[in-house]
Amino acid sequence: MSIRKQNHSSVSEFFLMGLPIRSEQQGVFFALFLGMYLTTVLGNLLIILLIRLDPHLHTPMYFFLSHLALTDISFSSVTIPKMLMNMQTQDQSITYAECVMQMYFFIFFTNLDNFLLTSMAYDRYVAICHPLHYTTIMREGLCTLLVSVSWILSCANALCHSLLLTQLSFCADNMIPHFFCDLGALLKLSCSDTSLNELVIFIAIVAIIILPLISILVSYGRIGATILEVLSTKGICKALSTCGSHLSVVSLYYGAIVGLYLVPSSSTSSTKGIFASVMYTVVTPMLNPFIYSLRNRDMKGALEKLFHKPLHYNTAMSPQACALMLGTCWVLTNCPALVHTLLLTRVMFCAHKAIAHFYCDPSALLKLACSETHINELMIITLSVLFLTAPLMLIVLSYVRISWAVFGILSPGGRWKAFSTCGSHLTVVLLFYGSLMGVYLLPPSAHSAERESRAAILYMVIIPMLNPFIYSLRNKDMKEALGKLFGSGKAFFLQ
Repeated sequence: MSIRKQNHSSVSEFFLMGLPIRSEQQGVFFALFLGMYLTTVLGNLLIILLIRLDPHLHTPMYFFLSHLALTDISFSSVTIPKMLMNMQTQDQSITYAECVMQMYFFIFFTNLDNFLLTSMAYDRYVAICHPLHYTTIMREGLCTLLVSVSWILSCANALCHSLLLTQLSFCADNMIPHFFCDLGALLKLSCSDTSLNELVIFIAIVAIIILPLISILVSYGRIGATILEVLSTKGICKALSTCGSHLSVVSLYYGAIVGLYLVPSSSTSSTKGIFASVMYTVVTPMLNPFIYSLRNRDMKGALEKLFHKPLHYNTAMSPQACALMLGTCWVLTNCPALVHTLLLTRVMFCAHKAIAHFYCDPSALLKLACSETHINELMIITLSVLFLTAPLMLIVLSYVRISWAVFGILSPGGRWKAFSTCGSHLTVVLLFYGSLMGVYLLPPSAHSAERESRAAILYMVIIPMLNPFIYSLRNKDMKEALGKLFGSGKAFFLQ
């Protein structure tokens, strides 16, 4: 027992070797993967939003698709933020506990993807092969049951692998030739017997990868046989269009997994394994929103409704919708603040306590810590992407669509009126995000305490001061309300 404890304590952290790229290419790949991650998050969030808002998409197929989109966001968030942080900080270390946690969630969301794709294949099989009984078979209770069972089985399998891994001993070698804590790579580093782990992996591959894949192939075999019995060309095209998007996603996802896990190890290399992992952890979740939106008539229709609703403004922006958005903003902003605060309370501070700032900035506090801060830094970069960069991308996308709609207006007066309604907001956005980018999104080499303090003063002091002037001087409605206010006050004093 003492030997096992000693081996466990000898390796308290691992080092992720990352992608096989040269150091001078780090900046390019950082920008590339950041863009891909943002596209994944925003694209899948858009799918969830469309399905939630459009009543025509409240069907079993889109119920499964919304869960698949949520899984893809979570799946990408397990590995990409850590990889981006390693590229930015040049620190490849990850603690033992963080590594096990990352491996658990990676296996969990991988398995969940498999089960959801299988459920979607069954949904398409029932829709095409048994169309008259579709609503009876694919009732709400069955859909909820399929998703619940998928979550339970995925959790059980991931937990089993994680518990077995914690029983292993790791010796001197702690270099993982990957950009995340892959289970296979971790087993190769162990200096104890891994036969039980390998047996469980083999059983899991059969039960969670091969059997769902066979089920999908059988479903599409039956679908193909049914389609061939349809005499009209229009009927064949309609039947194929209902499952074309799902089949494309299945081909991408399982193609990468088969190339990684089911090809004999003698024919693969570490580099090929890394690129196959990038394919199904980064590329496939990013492409899913495009596949389901560009190849699906219902999704394209919902997208058109979302971005072309000037006549439905009062209905879409009802008091209930505005209250819901404000409530969501308050909840979402409270959550990361609470996470950062709780994580900071676990950090130890030693003698040095001079903060190089005019307020308690989280990054400045972490520089004073004398304990491990990797998890804090990972949460900072993850939440910065989700709560700074992702909203900025949504704002940019909104203004691209606004510009497209405005240029479709024939009269110059109509164009000017349309642009004037968002000029104040656009000015505030440019000021606010410009200063934030100067603080958080520049490389660390470009930072200095003085520069960060100036940028913080800009977005904490100057911009809040300018907002009333921007919205009152550049907005006709506000100027009229201001005139009424001072006009009524003048009349009051004259009485």
